[in-house]
Amino acid sequence: MAGDDGSGGSGAGDGGGNREEVLIQIAGASKATSSSSNEAAPQNSPTKHWHWWLIVALNIFFLIAGQTASTLLGRFYYNEGGNSKWMSTFVQTAGFPVLFIALYLFRSKPPTTQTTTSMPETPTTRITLIYIALGLMIAADDLMYSYGLLYLPVSTYSLVCSSQLAFNVVFSYILNSQKFTPFIFNSVLLLTFSASLLGVDGDTQGTNDISHGQYILGFVLTLGASATYSLTLSLMQVTFEKVIKRETISVVLNMQIYTALVATLASLIGLFASGEWKTLEGEMHAFSSGRLSYVMTLLWTAVSWQIASVGVVGLILVVSSLFSNVISTLALPIIPVFGVIFFHDKIDGVKIIAMLMAIAGFVSYGYQLYVDDKKARKTSVSVEENS
Repeated sequence: MAGDDGSGGSGAGDGGGNREEVLIQIAGASKATSSSSNEAAPQNSPTKHWHWWLIVALNIFFLIAGQTASTLLGRFYYNEGGNSKWMSTFVQTAGFPVLFIALYLFRSKPPTTQTTTSMPETPTTRITLIYIALGLMIAADDLMYSYGLLYLPVSTYSLVCSSQLAFNVVFSYILNSQKFTPFIFNSVLLLTFSASLLGVDGDTQGTNDISHGQYILGFVLTLGASATYSLTLSLMQVTFEKVIKRETISVVLNMQIYTALVATLASLIGLFASGEWKTLEGEMHAFSSGRLSYVMTLLWTAVSWQIASVGVVGLILVVSSLFSNVISTLALPIIPVFGVIFFHDKIDGVKIIAMLMAIAGFVSYGYQLYVDDKKARKTSVSVEENS
């Protein structure tokens, strides 16, 4: 979907109350010391403090609930007789018009002459090509996820997806100059071993009528999708830093909307080019839960993905994009529990160990974020005292 891993920075208006747009932090661990006012501001008063935490909690709920619901609905679609990988890919981004509401609510005021000259202009051709490239990557990523969800039990699928945090660290180190620390290295190892356990364990095959070869294909494609997703996030960070050079709400929303538009068009082309569109009517009539259930499943899958996107954007706005990505990873070990409840997935000892390792990897990574944030706050306080 859209970007979670951005660049460090902070934003405030240039003196006076005539800010044309709220500037936000798009923070990475490599720039943890440059904490923005978004994170420090809630400390000014108890009211602001609790208001800020309420917004954070609400966005965390949106992200976890949307991601969990969309994954479970995607598995339900396949279980009830759905078989179109391109349709499954299409609904992951087709609900992007919902984000135009947020774009309207956070629209910028007409810029003044002073701010117009101070704000860098983004080359239209270059940013258009970037949106197209990222959108095509997202479409390919969604397609791989669709194959993975078809061939893997939802619990196994979710645990393999948790490897995206490990890939995120690697790509951030290469492309975004993120520093490795013992806690981050420990997180990478735990998440890698967690995914490896599921890859070599033959007993994790729990989906009906899925051969061993299809299981391996689903595992490899899900792992590839996790790597592609993390690469996309790091490339978005580079775009924010090197090309757009502005960190505003509308910049984040535009990145999500236009890349999703490209991904949706690519999915439609794939749907018609593959010939799968011819099978959709028969698929709807053969859907075990009925035609209405078929339509509602696809509709609510698309809505769920956009609810998750709203949570992603909200966490980028009020905290940081890196924190948003970590919360996204946190949701993944939760999904296997629902997979056991709703789809009766097998939950053997190996899968439990993999789940615990994934949670431990998240905790290790989260603790590093806590350490970075603590240092950033101390630096901010010392700067304020000196000034």
